[in-house]
Amino acid sequence: MLLYIIIAAVAGAVLSLAIYIGATRIVSKGRGDAIIQKATLEAESLKQKKMLEAKEHFLQLKEEYEAKVSEKNNQLRDRENNVRAKETQLNQMQSELGRRQHDLDSQKGQLNAQREQLSKKEAECAALTAQANKQLETVAGMSAEDAKKMLVENMKAEARSEALSYINDTMDEARLNAAKEAKRIVINTIQRTATETAIENAVTTFPIENDEVKGRIIGREGRNIRALEAATGVEIVVDDTPDTILLSGFDPVRREVARLALHQLVTDGRIHPARIEEVVAKVSKQLEDEILETGKRTCIDLGIHGLNLELVRLIGRMKYRSSYGQNLLQHSREVASIASIFAAELGLNPKIAKRAGLLHDIGKVSTEDEELPHALLGAKLAEQYKERPEIVNAVGAHHEEMEMTSIYAPLVLVADAISGARPGARREVIESYIKRLKGMEDLAASYKGVTKSYAIQAGRELRVIVGADEITDEQAARLSTDIAQRIQDEMTYPGQVKITVIRETRSVAIAK
Repeated sequence: MLLYIIIAAVAGAVLSLAIYIGATRIVSKGRGDAIIQKATLEAESLKQKKMLEAKEHFLQLKEEYEAKVSEKNNQLRDRENNVRAKETQLNQMQSELGRRQHDLDSQKGQLNAQREQLSKKEAECAALTAQANKQLETVAGMSAEDAKKMLVENMKAEARSEALSYINDTMDEARLNAAKEAKRIVINTIQRTATETAIENAVTTFPIENDEVKGRIIGREGRNIRALEAATGVEIVVDDTPDTILLSGFDPVRREVARLALHQLVTDGRIHPARIEEVVAKVSKQLEDEILETGKRTCIDLGIHGLNLELVRLIGRMKYRSSYGQNLLQHSREVASIASIFAAELGLNPKIAKRAGLLHDIGKVSTEDEELPHALLGAKLAEQYKERPEIVNAVGAHHEEMEMTSIYAPLVLVADAISGARPGARREVIESYIKRLKGMEDLAASYKGVTKSYAIQAGRELRVIVGADEITDEQAARLSTDIAQRIQDEMTYPGQVKITVIRETRSVAIAK
């Protein structure tokens, strides 16, 4: 009985499951048909929409194409009208040219007729002229050839006189214009060059905090100060001046080494002979590096490139050299600037002139061949380090100790003179300066025939004016040599002095 119940229950469960599955499938099939039907409707709607959009796009493209075709047709019509108008114009021009050609042919015929008449008239005139010449020869007793020669000679003499007068006027005008142009260039150059004046003394002042440091610098029995003087070559003056030590020496490099060494020793506090020698050696090495850096910075400031490293080092050493009290590096920079402005004004290469101006005094800081003049030594160094020939010549000829073959040589010479002669550039006691110039003028005035004498260019040139009725040209040439010899023997002066003797002849006439 229980078995029958279990079988019946299982059968019921299976039947129920079958009924559920069947019902589920029926429901799912109904839903799927609905979804398919909905999708079909949506696809049909989308298809209709896309077809409408495609038709609209097609119509739009068609309208654009028709507009472009219409525009092209209009352009073609315009061009065709232009061509027709030009063709009409050309036809008119052709007819006009034909008419003008006809007029020219008629005028040519008239000219030929007139030419024939003119030839007849010329023949008649020639006959009359020959007859008149025969009559003139009979009356004057001179042939036509002789008269012609006389006329030609008279015209030549007159033309020669007029040409000579014109040449003299032209040369006077050229001299006047050249002098004005030269003055303008020099004045503009000096005005455009604003360089600071640097005067180097023979003494450097070293400040200290108190007088106790002086005793430490002197050391026991003066050992420290003697070691410092022996190491640097500078005289160290320790006196009663409060908070100050003086470093005396003609060499600015040595004074700078002594100053830097003292600064390090005082700051460090250890001052004894061994330490002094160590610091001086270290400072000397640092100063050499600073000299090279100064040379490089100078070249960069002036826009000069490609210099040999040894030349750059020599340029840096100029900072610690002076020429009659004028700082040599500042002087060389000034000469470079002035020479480059001159070159620019004259249409030359300002870079070459600037390079030559910067290098013109490198012979003063070189230790090689000290027996040579510094200009020739500088030219030798420039040639040794592969500088251009025109730069070598400008360096060597800036004191006229070498023949000038470069156009840049006189520029450097003039720039050097301007920089050195500028008031305040070089240190001289004013009384001795004025006395020296007055002595030059009095020396020249003591000669017979001298009417005036002027010392110019800061004493670098002496101009002597003599009377033309008292001194001849040969005597004037001998006078300049005599004055130069006396100045060389009797006076002391920096650089060179140029003596120029001027003799003028004046002819005066009065028209009444």
